[in-house]
Amino acid sequence: MKFSRLFTKTLKESPKDEQSINAQLLIRAGFIRKLMAGVYTFLPLGFKTIKKIENIVSEEMTKIGSQEILMPALQPKELWQKTGRWEKGIGRAMYKAGDEKGREVGFGPTHEEVITHLASEFIKSYEDLPCFIHQIQTKFRKEPRPRFGLLRGREFLMKDLYSFHASNEDLDEYYQKAIKAYFKIFKRCGLEPILTEASGGEFSKEYSHEFQVLAKGGEDTIIFCKNKDFAQNVEICEKKSGESCPNCGAKLFSENSIEVGNIFKLGVKYSEPLNCYFTAKSGEKKAVIMGCYGFGLSRTMGAIVEIHYDKNGILWPKEVAPFDLHLIEIRAESSRVKKATEKVYQTLQKAGFEILYDDRAQKTAGEKFADADLIGIPLRIVISRKTLAKDSVEIKKRSEEKVKLVKITKLPQFLISNF
Repeated sequence: MKFSRLFTKTLKESPKDEQSINAQLLIRAGFIRKLMAGVYTFLPLGFKTIKKIENIVSEEMTKIGSQEILMPALQPKELWQKTGRWEKGIGRAMYKAGDEKGREVGFGPTHEEVITHLASEFIKSYEDLPCFIHQIQTKFRKEPRPRFGLLRGREFLMKDLYSFHASNEDLDEYYQKAIKAYFKIFKRCGLEPILTEASGGEFSKEYSHEFQVLAKGGEDTIIFCKNKDFAQNVEICEKKSGESCPNCGAKLFSENSIEVGNIFKLGVKYSEPLNCYFTAKSGEKKAVIMGCYGFGLSRTMGAIVEIHYDKNGILWPKEVAPFDLHLIEIRAESSRVKKATEKVYQTLQKAGFEILYDDRAQKTAGEKFADADLIGIPLRIVISRKTLAKDSVEIKKRSEEKVKLVKITKLPQFLISNF
């Protein structure tokens, strides 16, 4: 992608109505644009990043046996009435509308009712279990105080996986597989969450589990042991910071955090009212036992920025960066620099690299460097008359100050071997 053709532009100043780091930097760097409170457009750079997060999630869900579908955003009132949630619980956060015949529908804030109804049409016998289904879809919620940029919105992108089992033992086994898969996803996204016990809320009487990332800009607070032997959301925790861990005796700490994922053991809460039953080996009719596994893609994108940034801009982890390389030409009206940079651009593309090529003729070197730091692509390559005098390019990691000269003829292999 040539920068001169990029749909968006960077901003020198942060928007005055945004307080969170992720919103300020993502808007300034041209990744997102605010339409209204809690609603953002993902621009080309932001869309590339969110798709990379989506691909990571899909890959890891497939590895634990889940099949991907796409459910409707519009949901009938009748399903929600069967579970008693149309007028209470998360149903109060649902955007609702009626058609010309007075029939009411809701814009899905979650999909337990829809997936359970769907599963009831296909699951009939113990031989159909277990099964695992997920989707990646936009959710809508009446957030009374949308804030923190992508961390709390009215419209957001989410992965929700649902598992269906014949026994609690089978659910427990898959629940642990899902936890491991989530940690793999977060590691690939450059995050190190803490598995935190939390209230099951309206979903379950048992503890649920949240994946909490420590961050100054987080709206949650967790009490945790640094040995990872104990972690609870402060809303349910009877322990306080400074007290001893009940499991290992180490000191407990209290810090702000961002919830980037949550998982629940639903049991038969939805299968019974929505008539999702199966015939067991014994011939007995039983309610399907369910689990639910949520992952906020757009929230994860915001969390990455809240953690990976410095005074100059974003520092994207490699796997979720919109491009692999940020190529900059410093021309000083030199046709030789232009030709050499174009050749490097095409050579690296053929080698499989995704490149943002800053070809803008009217921008100074300082402006290009500032934009490169703001956008945060992991590796910067500069070509100038000075580097060409040594038949080289200048390479710099976004996270480091030092630069390195590499011969142009050796550049593709150097990048493949080192990055």
